[in-house]
Amino acid sequence: MADRDIGSLVAAMTLDEKLRLVRGRSDPDGRATGYLPGVERLDVPALRLVDGPLGVRDGDSTAFPATISLGATWDPALAERVGSALGMEARSKGHDVLLAPGVNLIRVPTCGRNFEYLSEDPRVSARLGAAYVRGLDRRGVGAVVKHFVANNQESERDRVDAVVSERALRELYLPSFRAAVAAGTAAVMAAYNRVNGRYMSEHAGLLDGVLRDEWEFEGPVVSDWWGTHDAVAAAEGGLDLEMPGVSPLARHATRSHFVRLVAQVDLSGRLGVDPPLYWRPIDRWVAEDGQPDPYPSSYFGDDLRDAVVSGTVPEGTVDRMVHHVLTLYDRLGLLGGNREDAGSVDVQAHHDLARKVATRGTVILKNDGLLPLSGDESLAVIGANADRPKTGGGGSSEVTATRTVSPVDGLRDRAPSVHFERGVPPVAEPSALDVPGRNWLRRRLSPGDRDAAVSAAARADVAVVVVQDAATESEDRESLRLPGGQDRLVRAVTSVNPQTVVVCRSSGPIQMPWVDEVGAVLVTWYPGQADGEALANVCYGTDPGGRLPVTFGHDFADYPVADDRRYPGVDQRVHYDEGVFVGYRGFEHRNVDPLFAFGHGRSYAAFAYEDLTVTWAGETPRVDLTVENIGDRHGRDVVQVYVSPPDGPVERPPKELAAFRPVSLAVGEREQVSLTLPRRSLARYDADNGWTVDAGTYEIVVGRSSVDQRLQTRMTIE
Repeated sequence: MADRDIGSLVAAMTLDEKLRLVRGRSDPDGRATGYLPGVERLDVPALRLVDGPLGVRDGDSTAFPATISLGATWDPALAERVGSALGMEARSKGHDVLLAPGVNLIRVPTCGRNFEYLSEDPRVSARLGAAYVRGLDRRGVGAVVKHFVANNQESERDRVDAVVSERALRELYLPSFRAAVAAGTAAVMAAYNRVNGRYMSEHAGLLDGVLRDEWEFEGPVVSDWWGTHDAVAAAEGGLDLEMPGVSPLARHATRSHFVRLVAQVDLSGRLGVDPPLYWRPIDRWVAEDGQPDPYPSSYFGDDLRDAVVSGTVPEGTVDRMVHHVLTLYDRLGLLGGNREDAGSVDVQAHHDLARKVATRGTVILKNDGLLPLSGDESLAVIGANADRPKTGGGGSSEVTATRTVSPVDGLRDRAPSVHFERGVPPVAEPSALDVPGRNWLRRRLSPGDRDAAVSAAARADVAVVVVQDAATESEDRESLRLPGGQDRLVRAVTSVNPQTVVVCRSSGPIQMPWVDEVGAVLVTWYPGQADGEALANVCYGTDPGGRLPVTFGHDFADYPVADDRRYPGVDQRVHYDEGVFVGYRGFEHRNVDPLFAFGHGRSYAAFAYEDLTVTWAGETPRVDLTVENIGDRHGRDVVQVYVSPPDGPVERPPKELAAFRPVSLAVGEREQVSLTLPRRSLARYDADNGWTVDAGTYEIVVGRSSVDQRLQTRMTIE
């Protein structure tokens, strides 16, 4: 439908009909996370939005590995395949839009939602996030890239003010969103937090100024759930669609006779009590601190109507909002009845894809020759939760998997003998889907016996200790330490069997006080429903090729944000004083040696790099080199190109990732690898002059991590 047709459609609507398209309602079927009822009179159908990004949160769905695992693959093609699979599943369940991907940078290593994000580096996040968006779009499902912008912590996320420079925004926090817009994201979700004093749902400078005027984004800006604060400020600030636009009572009324009865009685309304009576005990004893208060819950309802009627908000502003929403409708083929059939989902094929991503996202941090296993070893599999798959963290990304394989079951399918011991009580699994008290009951029924675990480890040829953290939306982890005595368990096991593999199912960086005592360390993140199968693949010889998308420090103090002003903030203001020195940029800037560097990952193969050259195509440099597998096993590698800038008028990171490419090589195979260095990979952002490439000599470093230098050369820009 052309713009003029959308304009005609908007012109034909009454004010009430327009308001039906800028405020979410309750899904009559009780399945969608967000729902627009449409305008039946004008043949504008309902629109259904559903949670992601680890899977479609509606019934049984494929539980794909956490987004950080996808980031660890450094493989845009694989990210696009995941997006495509999720799009197919969303369409098959009747949904039009997936609330994904999350492309916020990993700034705070303990952020509770890091598992939903891709990387601490904007280039990795931008390339994989854009590919994910393209995959969804290929299936006719709209992506909602989130959370725009500077939403880098869960602590007080609904009110904290991110005080951040324009340079840091432009160089670090905005590029992933810009790439998603360029890739065709259907909508953008505004974050809960404030940026430089203004709530993101009201931030005209970023929503209209950057997103629309600079990037020419034409779709709607959607609020996060209950993330709106003022009807007039939001409408004039660039927000188009308020979600969910209804109270928790109304949202659950579709699924509960009791809740419908409470809503119909409306005792609070009759008494003129606001917030409602039932919400007060929930808000005090149940609701989490990191969750926004959902009352009042409908700014784009009566409040916006009153503002338009009074003339405070011109109706033309509402027209613009509706136009943006209908642009999304049109993109999805929902106007004019030209939407194609969804097609059927191959559940097994999607499980296989989940296993592939989990395998490829595994990072071998350390291997003293213990891996791969020969297949003859007896195993002691030890761990608080090793008999359960880790399908994700807590919060809106939780998925009910179509099937699951635990580490214990996956290894039992491959090893001649497996003895399982918990060792310590189960680690709590934060979950909005869990039955209340379930974690407490599991700990009571399965307390764990460290002596039995140590005895099993002593009798086995190899001990496999599965450890994990406990991360969730709405709150940050207290520290980088593993919870529940798991560190002591690892040390007790290694004291009797140094042939120990530690498998870390983590949401991001963790401390490893035992790292020098163990034979091998794997990071599998939150591996999804094929958890155990992927682990067995790697342990028995599949070279994963995973590389760290985040820096692992020795402890929290190593990170650039280790200061109360920078995190968690003071008086609800978090100061991004580190500027552009985030992640590995900050480690190198302050000369802090990481435990494991950004981009690090071991291989079962060995690779040789040679013949590095730099050529120019106009103003764009291209790096060429040869990579050869000189080992005795097939292997995967990720070629990483870093650029060190010349001295200039402002301080810059010692080096920054400019380009990367995953490669897969058979024994003895050589491949010519060419990588184009985008102009912006050489540039810095200047508040007066915009993107600026300084004259001087740039050092080009090619390696296998941010601290691994295999080849280097120089190029001069005049």
